[in-house]
Amino acid sequence: MQSRGGDASRQDGGEMDTRIHVMSVGGKSLGITVALMALAAICVGCSSVARTAIPATCVQPNILDKPRGDRQPIDFSKLRQDPPPVYQLAARDILGIYVEGVLGKSDEAPPVYMPQRWSDQGESIPPALGFPVPVREDGTISLPLTRPILVAGLTVAQVEDEIRKAYTVDQRILQPGRDRIIVTLMRKRTYNVLVVREDTANQQRVGRQGGQRGMYEPERAGVTKAVELPAYENDVLHALAATGGLPGIDTKNQIKIMRGAFRTPEERDEFLRTLEDPATRAEVLATGRKIQRIPLRVGPYDPPLNLTQEDIILNSGDIVFIESRDEEVFYTGGLLAGGQYPLPRDFDLDVLGAIAMSGGSIAAAAGGGGPGSGIGGGRGGVGGIFPPTRVIVLRNVNGQQVAIKLNLKTAMLNPEERILVQPNDFIILEYTPFEMMMNILVNNTLLNLNLNELGRR
Repeated sequence: MQSRGGDASRQDGGEMDTRIHVMSVGGKSLGITVALMALAAICVGCSSVARTAIPATCVQPNILDKPRGDRQPIDFSKLRQDPPPVYQLAARDILGIYVEGVLGKSDEAPPVYMPQRWSDQGESIPPALGFPVPVREDGTISLPLTRPILVAGLTVAQVEDEIRKAYTVDQRILQPGRDRIIVTLMRKRTYNVLVVREDTANQQRVGRQGGQRGMYEPERAGVTKAVELPAYENDVLHALAATGGLPGIDTKNQIKIMRGAFRTPEERDEFLRTLEDPATRAEVLATGRKIQRIPLRVGPYDPPLNLTQEDIILNSGDIVFIESRDEEVFYTGGLLAGGQYPLPRDFDLDVLGAIAMSGGSIAAAAGGGGPGSGIGGGRGGVGGIFPPTRVIVLRNVNGQQVAIKLNLKTAMLNPEERILVQPNDFIILEYTPFEMMMNILVNNTLLNLNLNELGRR
């Protein structure tokens, strides 16, 4: 009886082991089937865009934009006017004139004008002698006992000769050789201009929040300044120097000049209040009068820069506008960390640089990483044994999407595949079908080995 019971129990145990083995084999088969189905679905999704993508070496020139690095800065001395060797008078200059016995008593010393040591523009002002006499709008000065004297275009020494001639020859009020006439420049004429700059508060703000890169949003607060430029310094270069220097890299590569925007101090103050608001500022500049544009960087594809003195000289009522550049960004996705990144304004950025900027690594694709080096900074895929090497660049050309594909290993050796990134490009890093299959098989093998090790324990 005991022998029969033992045989029955051994028989039941053998049937249970067989069922467990069958279930194990069936589970492995089911797992392999599910993995292959997932692989097929993933490969179809990944290769649907890649099949229609254009190889980087076959991209037509109209799809690739003009390089940014070919543009060189202009000679900024061209933004400065050429002053004459000697100061020439014009309307709104103020002269200091002393004519003994006519404009000043003979028994009194001529008045001395001692201005501040430095003007608001940082210019050293020497002292002057005589009574203040302004140059009128018609270019003449008015003195006692003589007709108006035309002084526009003359130097101070020439004006002194003209006054001496008027009192000794024309009117014969003073005796030649015994006259005492002093002419000095008391105050130079100035030109009131407004300078609007949007390059003072801009900054690149990139920060991680929830695994995502921050957005790049240039600020357009800007600063508006009213400046008075002395004669022969009323040009674009001096206006920039008086308001903070040359434009920064967060502005457009051009300077806008609105000619004759205001004529009176009241209109200037009104423009000053209007330009403080970015919304009304854009409206004023869009509906303004004649606007002149001066590029700050030119390239071989741009027309030659021919600036004349009239182009860079500023007059009262002009507005100089330095505009913040439009938001130029590119996007990343796929096995790269999804994000939005700003494009450099003056330098070329290729695909490899864009991947590095987004936190990806190309060391493994270049053959220097080995297994497990993967794509540092990217999001997880099916594993990093075989790193991803296929890059898809989605670009909008004339309202249509164009897909461009390249291989990281080839791009490391062939510069023609390192296409330049353009605004609004979408860069996707993904596995090739072979890399996807090999990663799944290797990971599945490693998983089975780990499960067997756990089963033995």
